[in-house]
Amino acid sequence: MRRDPGADSPSKLDPAGDPLLDQRRIFLVIGALMLGMLLAALDQTIVATALPTIAGDLHGLSHLSWVVTGYLLLSTVSTPLWGKLGDMYGRKIFFQAAIVIFLVGSALSGLSSSMIELIVFRALQGLGAGGLMVGAQAIIGDVVPPRDRGKYQGIFGAVFGLSSVAGPLLGGFFVQNLSWHWIFYVNIPIGIVALFVTTWYLPSALRRVQHVIDYVGAVLLAGGVSCLVLLTTLGGTTYPWGSAPIVILAAVGVILLAVFALVERRAVEPILPLKLFRNRVFAAASAIGFIVGFAMFGAITYLPTYLQVVRGASPTGSGLQLLPLMAGLLVTSIGSGILISRWGRYKIFPILGTAVMTVGLFLFSRLGEHTGTPTIFLYMVILGLGLGGVMQVLVIAVQNSVPHSDLGVATSGATFFRSIGGSFGTAVFGAIFANVLTGNLVRYLGKTPLPKGFSGAAGASPAVLAKLPPAVHAGYIQAVTTSLHPVFLWAVPFGVAGFAVTWVLKEVPLRKTVASAGPSATPIPAAEVPLAK
Repeated sequence: MRRDPGADSPSKLDPAGDPLLDQRRIFLVIGALMLGMLLAALDQTIVATALPTIAGDLHGLSHLSWVVTGYLLLSTVSTPLWGKLGDMYGRKIFFQAAIVIFLVGSALSGLSSSMIELIVFRALQGLGAGGLMVGAQAIIGDVVPPRDRGKYQGIFGAVFGLSSVAGPLLGGFFVQNLSWHWIFYVNIPIGIVALFVTTWYLPSALRRVQHVIDYVGAVLLAGGVSCLVLLTTLGGTTYPWGSAPIVILAAVGVILLAVFALVERRAVEPILPLKLFRNRVFAAASAIGFIVGFAMFGAITYLPTYLQVVRGASPTGSGLQLLPLMAGLLVTSIGSGILISRWGRYKIFPILGTAVMTVGLFLFSRLGEHTGTPTIFLYMVILGLGLGGVMQVLVIAVQNSVPHSDLGVATSGATFFRSIGGSFGTAVFGAIFANVLTGNLVRYLGKTPLPKGFSGAAGASPAVLAKLPPAVHAGYIQAVTTSLHPVFLWAVPFGVAGFAVTWVLKEVPLRKTVASAGPSATPIPAAEVPLAK
């Protein structure tokens, strides 16, 4: 048997014959996973401050949400497959494959010359990001028991917070000093480092077992979800709600998901086992994740638009102005992780987090053209504090409640519902913004002559907006400001719904072993954890 690089005690084996991890090796594995997570997290935020400029250069403000939706949609529909493949064949090879796919998508996104190209290549990035997110979180579950997992999830929260801070700043810097294309090229050197480190420190699977991959279930799930996301994106904007394309998308989506449920009942190794939904923790956490993802991604996508278009901030300036949001998220993400490891309890954090998040979303709906900067920063801190207390906690709760054999598919399932909520939220709020903006442009610009080449619906970069005639500039800002209010306001009821569901989340005492104690799983002491696969 080949000695894995970095293994300190190759002679010490578990009953299955695999080397065991000591604390130093755990830290090395965590470090490798953090690099992979950094890629996906950085790309979620680095694009935010560049969106107004991208929309102006590629003339696609009405399709702006798809730059985010395409990424989220593919990362969403792919997470169950990534999780299942990791459970079946070992996680290392698929984690590395996700890095490669992500890097290819990044390079092609940087080369895009039209909005359609950018949306397609962002979707390819999302496919890789789905594997990075679920792979990193599942491998943590392989090597760290739930009772100790909070502090490590807190470290991942710190990486997410750092990415959230560095992302908007890097995005703004590249837009102002180079071009928006470089926000994608910057992923390539980071990805190469991540690929090297994971190759060296993440052990390969040492045994191969014959499995049956649920390709039919994967296709049905991806098709059904894609139809419903397209429905919410195109309905009321590209096509009327009662038109034939919208009705067909709704019917096909429902039929595919119904067939998916039937197929999963008979699948030998289902991609998303329906038995998981009989687990109260998984069911509640999935519902909470969907609702929070819906409100969070749908609303925050348009915050840089407010800062740049309405407030006149530069791309770099808007990145700096997002720091309070990221600081709040960082504080509660790390703090909740430490407290969970100390107390062994987690339910209170999603309850408080969704409550604070809802307050933050409502306050955002009050933002206006002349809102003071300290007030805006306060609202951001409140929203960040709420979000940081929810996301990572749900992953800990789900992983603690399922057998170790279902760790990957349960983790990917929880991530799937959060991501699908984000996809729906971005699509729905994008449709709301586009519809309301059309009417407000007529209301505030009326018959005002527009400069040649300028279209209010297509949008413009902040640099172009600054050169508009005063009457057109003032009317356009009023139209955008008024159109953003319903985006944030419609997110509030979803925050309230998330808060209500958190009360039914069952609190299961956190285990001090990696594997669950049950008829099909023997607890593994924390000091003797098998290598991640």
